[in-house]
Amino acid sequence: MPTAIESFQSINRDLTATLKRTSEQPLVARESQYYLENIANIDSIDEFLADDRIFRFAMKASGLEEMTYAKAFIRKVLEEGIDDTKSFANSLTDKRYKDFAERFNFERYNATATTFNRAQQGTVDAYVQQVLEEGAGQDNEGVRLALYFQRKATSITKTVELLADPALLKVTETLLGINLSSGDIDRNIARIEKQIDVTDLQDPAKLGKLLTRFTAMWEISQPSSTAAGGIALLFAQPTEAGVGQNLLSSIQNLKLNGN
Repeated sequence: MPTAIESFQSINRDLTATLKRTSEQPLVARESQYYLENIANIDSIDEFLADDRIFRFAMKASGLEEMTYAKAFIRKVLEEGIDDTKSFANSLTDKRYKDFAERFNFERYNATATTFNRAQQGTVDAYVQQVLEEGAGQDNEGVRLALYFQRKATSITKTVELLADPALLKVTETLLGINLSSGDIDRNIARIEKQIDVTDLQDPAKLGKLLTRFTAMWEISQPSSTAAGGIALLFAQPTEAGVGQNLLSSIQNLKLNGN
């Protein structure tokens, strides 16, 4: 079985071609076609939630597949939108919900919310990326973590964001070789910043070196292991379930104070 670093480098050698092959898988192609043919006909939150096939596709594309059952929760996210800084989505530590409300912004655009590219082809592209990452994780969860970190990296602007997302936290802990899921948040941020400058995540070359280091360290700690049970849970649960309660409270306080 290829090591984590070998698999990660193989996928990234021609990521465009890898994504194309993923999009051509029969199930992926079929679901994508249905979504593209029908999403523009969705005019309201009620219609969006009522079409299970559309809704499940959208949730998976947004990395929220395991929350598909929570329609009342998602309805609140969509109804309040993101324009009000005190809206439900903006109050949540997990940024995926804000991103979801922005992608399907019924609160702002009403019936035209599904006509934008982000709600159409953009969602299909995100779905294909999710399928690729999950498939890589079946062979080696270290590769899935690396691909996820790579995808999220350009949107990370603050060190605290590495603590707020369970999967990003796992990568960071592996890189530093320390536990950061509890303890004083300022101390943990300082420990991270000694070795990781989040501005470097915007540089593809520096990000590539960082993830090469991560996959190498992952392989040392868990040689060619799928670790399917534990790591998969990092993607399946809301942030609130994957981060220590004290740390979560500290992160939320920082968020509320505008830091």
